[in-house]
Amino acid sequence: MQPAFPSSSLSRRELLARSANGFGWLAFAGLAGAAGTPRAHFPARAKRVIFLFMDGGVSQVDSFDPKPLLQKENGQPFKMRIEATQFDNNGSTMASQWEFKQHGQSGTPVSALFPKIAECVDDLCVVRSMKSPFAEHSQSCLLLHTGHPLAGRPSMGAWMSYGLGSECDNLPGFVIVNGGQIPLGGLPNFGSAFLPSTNEGSLFHVGKDLPVVQNIAARDASAERQRAKMRLVAQADAEFASSLGSGAEKIEAAIRNQELAFAMQSSVPDLADLRGETAATLKLYGVNSSNPLTDRYARQCLLARRLAERGVRFIELTCVTGIRNVAPWDSHSNIAEEHAKNAAVVDQ
Repeated sequence: MQPAFPSSSLSRRELLARSANGFGWLAFAGLAGAAGTPRAHFPARAKRVIFLFMDGGVSQVDSFDPKPLLQKENGQPFKMRIEATQFDNNGSTMASQWEFKQHGQSGTPVSALFPKIAECVDDLCVVRSMKSPFAEHSQSCLLLHTGHPLAGRPSMGAWMSYGLGSECDNLPGFVIVNGGQIPLGGLPNFGSAFLPSTNEGSLFHVGKDLPVVQNIAARDASAERQRAKMRLVAQADAEFASSLGSGAEKIEAAIRNQELAFAMQSSVPDLADLRGETAATLKLYGVNSSNPLTDRYARQCLLARRLAERGVRFIELTCVTGIRNVAPWDSHSNIAEEHAKNAAVVDQ
């Protein structure tokens, strides 16, 4: 009996491309508006994501989800079942330390921590039903980024880059704008795992006197000499890839990464140059704020917008260094002081 499928192996990309129910085909159908595909109630407009990761988790009861019962039972022993935590150091019921008010035509409640976000609350979608089965920090970060609590799965940014492709030839499709705080769980939060390495997140830096991208400047005396080196390396890599057979895709991904790095030598300096932004725009973002942490986060947000304008598909911003050494929103003590500091950084 003949096998149902050809015996030759398929790459994951080929498999997704040939499968009508595959992720890649669904993504293409959504972009192309293919007839016969189940449609959403409204046509998709989003083309890219800017993900502001609040490391440590903004407390829902101090931000957008008021709990009147906490106010009523403040200071009393907690009356409901308490889930096990890493430290199991539980005290009495504690009410939110910030007043909530309804804002906008939607009447969405927002705490006094976020006065500027409250001004644009009608542009938000607040989801109050999400939870994590993990109380441990690293597993929760990995679960949020990859859908699995252990390292070894692709990040959502890598999936988006892989499934939808890139709209930019001289910048990565998945960029992390790092303010100094890599989430617990480390770089696997941004990894491509079994997807091609071209889909892995690329770290761009803001602050700490680091260039946006390290080692981006060419060391060769002339551009032609550098191109000659690149041609030599590409030729050697291509010959090596042709000798590997089924393993060639990894070498090909490395070649594409080298080509992209070469293209970034001209695109990144222009990207990082904010001198073309108006004074009004810089002020709106909070650039040059008297709070140096607010200034740094404003520059991260502005860089993210400039990346999006250039076609980068998925952009993640990490928290800035300077409030806690790890997971800034994970306050174990001094909650009022630390939450107020964190909110002052990101609210604008």
